[in-house]
Amino acid sequence: MGAITTYLVVLVLLLAAELFYFRIADRFNIIDKPNERSSHNYITIRGGGIIWWVAALLFLMFHFSSSSLWFFAGITLIAGVSFMDDVRGLGQKVRLLFHLLAMSCAFYLAGVFGSYPWWAIVMGYIVFIGIVNAYNFMDGINGITGLYSIAVLASLQYVNLSYGNFVNPDLIWYPMIASVVFLFFNFRKRARCFAGDVGSVAIAFWIVTLLLLLILKTENLIWLGLLMVYGVGAVMTILHRLRLKQNIMEAHRLHFYQILANEQRVPHRLGFLN
Repeated sequence: MGAITTYLVVLVLLLAAELFYFRIADRFNIIDKPNERSSHNYITIRGGGIIWWVAALLFLMFHFSSSSLWFFAGITLIAGVSFMDDVRGLGQKVRLLFHLLAMSCAFYLAGVFGSYPWWAIVMGYIVFIGIVNAYNFMDGINGITGLYSIAVLASLQYVNLSYGNFVNPDLIWYPMIASVVFLFFNFRKRARCFAGDVGSVAIAFWIVTLLLLLILKTENLIWLGLLMVYGVGAVMTILHRLRLKQNIMEAHRLHFYQILANEQRVPHRLGFLN
C-alpha cells in the first residue's frame, strides 16, 4: 500500500471513528452545557478530541514496535483519565498521578532514565507536565487547539524531513490528519463538537513527546520556542486572573482571543489569527 493510499485510509478511519463517537456521546449524554464562563451558548458534544487517541491507536497498528507501544501506553493513560474527567469529573491528585505515569512512558521511550541525573528528570517532569496542562488551559474557542496543533506539527515535520529524521514521519502525519478531521467538525461558527480534556491533553502529550525526542537528539532546548505563543498566552492569562483573585482552575473568558471573539464580536477565525 502506497503512502498516499495509507493516509487516505487513515483519514477515512478517523472520520468514521469521530462520527461513531458522536453517536456514543449522544447516547450517554456526553455534552458541554453553556454557562456564564464559557465561550458558547448552545449544548455541544464534548470529547471530540478523542480522535487523537484513535490516531495513536492506528499508528500502533500500522507501525507496531516497542517504542510505539510505550507511546500508546502513555497517551492512553493520559487520555483515559482526561476522558473520565470530561464525563464525571476527577480530583486533581488523580489527574496528576496519571500525568506522571504517562510522562514516565514518554521518558522511558526517549531513554531518559539512566542517562540523566535525577534532578534533570524531576525538572523534565515539571516542565513537560506543565506544558501539557498549559495546552489544555488555552483551549477556549472553536478551532484554536486544532489549528495551533497543525502549526506546531507542521513545523516539527519540516525539521524532521529537512534535518534528519528524529522520528518516523507518520508519528507526525497521523496527528495532523486527526487535527484536520477534528477541525472539520469544530472550526465552525457553531461547532459540532469540542475537544474536551481528552482531546487537548492527548494532543498536548503527543506534541510534548515529539519535542522531547527532538530536544534529546539535538541537545538543544530552543525547540520549546515552538510553543511560545501558547506559553506566553497561558502565563499572562494566569497572572491576570490571579490579580483579579479568580480561581484559575475554573473555566473563564479572559484569554485574549476569547475577549476578541466574545466581547468584541470578532469572528473566531480572525480571533485565532490575532
